[in-house]
Amino acid sequence: MSSEYIPGTCNLGPQEIRSRQLVALFGGALTIISALTLILTDQGKSARFSIFIPAAIFAIGFIQSRSKFCLAYGVAGTFNFGKLGQVSKVASAEDRRADRKTAGLIFVKSIALAAVITAVFYALPL
Repeated sequence: MSSEYIPGTCNLGPQEIRSRQLVALFGGALTIISALTLILTDQGKSARFSIFIPAAIFAIGFIQSRSKFCLAYGVAGTFNFGKLGQVSKVASAEDRRADRKTAGLIFVKSIALAAVITAVFYALPL
């Protein structure tokens, strides 16, 4: 695990990564609870699309923790390898551009993963 900022690659330290893992866990639990609620209350099939939001919470947390890169920090031009919330500014404009590019990629991957989870749940013959 890297312990220093690497433009476009790593902008999170261990504590920040752990918090993203907790977001993923929360989003995963929320997705499962939502799916079970929809099934157990016999909602219409179109209601299954509503798990997209909790699935997106899971996906964003999961992809950020695996990437060791925070989408919001990348957009804001910051990073953190200290205590939670103790951010530092990225000095170079070139580094900020690399971070924004990675943040955009993480966003797209997260939305795609949430869409796949939603599509699979929608397609289930329940």
